[in-house]
Amino acid sequence: MAYTLFSTLLDDAKREGCTLAECVQNREILETDTCVMDVRVRMLEALDIMRETVAEGARPELRSRSGLTGGMAAQVLQAATPENRAGTFLSPLFTKILGASIATAELNAAMGRIVAAPTAGASGVLPGVLLTIADEYLIDNEALVDALLVAGALGTCLAAHSTLSGAAGGCQAEIGAAAAMTAGALVYLLGGSNEAVGHGAAFALQGQLGLICDPVAGLVEIPCVARNATGAAVALTGAQLALAGAEFPIPFDEIVVAAASVGASLPLSLRETAQGGLAQTPTARKI
Repeated sequence: MAYTLFSTLLDDAKREGCTLAECVQNREILETDTCVMDVRVRMLEALDIMRETVAEGARPELRSRSGLTGGMAAQVLQAATPENRAGTFLSPLFTKILGASIATAELNAAMGRIVAAPTAGASGVLPGVLLTIADEYLIDNEALVDALLVAGALGTCLAAHSTLSGAAGGCQAEIGAAAAMTAGALVYLLGGSNEAVGHGAAFALQGQLGLICDPVAGLVEIPCVARNATGAAVALTGAQLALAGAEFPIPFDEIVVAAASVGASLPLSLRETAQGGLAQTPTARKI
């Protein structure tokens, strides 16, 4: 996708009188010399894998090869069932979203098949939110495909003007990017305006600026799995603020550039080297 600025996508949609998803889809067709059907089939295949991943990751017996993670998604999803709702103060929907986000992250840690969204370490946020919301409100696959196209456009902006690598920009480049992509996609999925999509992504990304990457033992497990759940919560916050009509005063494109600057300013110890943050706590050092 060649949309490296969200503002350009907005301008094209306005000028051409089409939706954001249609703009992205049309650009993809031109760049890849393919057809609408091929583009949408690829997105549908990604959706199928996401659903399989959430189901596999929710198995109670799932464990990573290191034994450090696994089983948490099942615990959280169990808390959302009717017989256990007295044990959770969050809504069942919110709890399911957290569980689904963790499920994907835990399956990734267990070397299962996932869809990088935008990275493997941050793969749980997007499916955890979008698939759970879609199930709750009976949203069909075609609408989800459109939302994925919008998420992809936001991710392209981040890739072009910042980074999607925790080693280069800290976890803000992974979980932060996933939260922004998810917030914007959710706003689109639920009928928000084009401008609201940008505000949702902006609210989410600004809330993750400076998030460090500090994997315990150098593995994408602790705190990565849990951060997929907190990233989902940030995405929901950003989307809800935007859908309520709130506007973040700094445009998304400018926040992306700020994220690049912040990421480059982080010391190497806080960029996936396992030399700082949680990775250097006494318990982590024992692990």
